[in-house]
Amino acid sequence: MHIATLILTFSLPGCGSLKEKRHRMGGLHARFGNAPSVAVCESGERDRHDASEWTFVIVGLSKREVESQCSQIEEKLERTVDARVMNIEREFI
Repeated sequence: MHIATLILTFSLPGCGSLKEKRHRMGGLHARFGNAPSVAVCESGERDRHDASEWTFVIVGLSKREVESQCSQIEEKLERTVDARVMNIEREFI
């Protein structure tokens, strides 16, 4: 069993409220949390309008599988979220 944590920090320029932030970052739980091998939560910057941090925990039978899922999550987020990715941290446990 292999486990990785993937932490992404986002900047949301021009975001003026927590409601707008939820709208711009919305759907991350629905898009990624439904997969049986992925857990996701907003882990930081919860009270800031212009920033957000999300943590993903990915579990798989092989390190290659987990690395592939991490890459897919990163790519999809960069394409679909209305925010700038400021930092990505990936750690294998």
